[in-house]
Amino acid sequence: MTTTLITGANKGLGRETARRLLAAGHTVYIGSRDPERGRATAAELGARHVVIDVTDEESVAAAARTIEADGGLDVLVNNAGIEGRTEGNGIVAPADETVDTLRPLFETNVFGTLRVTHAFLPLLHRSAAPVIVNVSSGLASMALVTDPAAPAHGYPGIAYPASKTAVNMLTVQYAKAFPRLRVNSVEPGFTRTDLNGNQGTQTVEEGAEIIVRMAQVAPDGPTGGFFDAAGPVGW
Repeated sequence: MTTTLITGANKGLGRETARRLLAAGHTVYIGSRDPERGRATAAELGARHVVIDVTDEESVAAAARTIEADGGLDVLVNNAGIEGRTEGNGIVAPADETVDTLRPLFETNVFGTLRVTHAFLPLLHRSAAPVIVNVSSGLASMALVTDPAAPAHGYPGIAYPASKTAVNMLTVQYAKAFPRLRVNSVEPGFTRTDLNGNQGTQTVEEGAEIIVRMAQVAPDGPTGGFFDAAGPVGW
């Protein structure tokens, strides 16, 4: 039995990933900051629930202790993230970007991913087929953001792309450090979720496809890569 933790899983891509992995036979933990929403989602899907706030050291440590006591972990999906839109659902322009507007995104997207990965590495090392999936973005790709023909080129903000580029570096360095693990970043695509104000060109079912695929990667599968549903993405 494969045991999987998905952070930020009470809605959107995380919830759909949980649903699909449960159907594939995984034991899935719905990781959620909100206990009530997490429990409700877990009950609806037939999953387990664990409270985890990726920005809080003790919350992450407590979640790791809970899952360790239940038997361990095979797959970690670092899905929790924020984009940092303003109240008007816009994007902070470079001229208005400051350390204060950037810091919350790095705290959740980068430091949260690092905090959770660090806490669960001991459990993953005990697994026969350990996997880490870091949910990134096409906006993290220097290749795409600098290509005038790519949609990512038109995104004006700094904070979200910079945070996800940092996540990609975590992916690469963890993959090199732990060759027995399969560690990959994924680009779900522009998906209609709360993260981007329910705008997007695809459904959560379509967006979750690459997350689900890489969560089930074989022990001899790719590691240290960046993928979307069509294949490798340029860094």
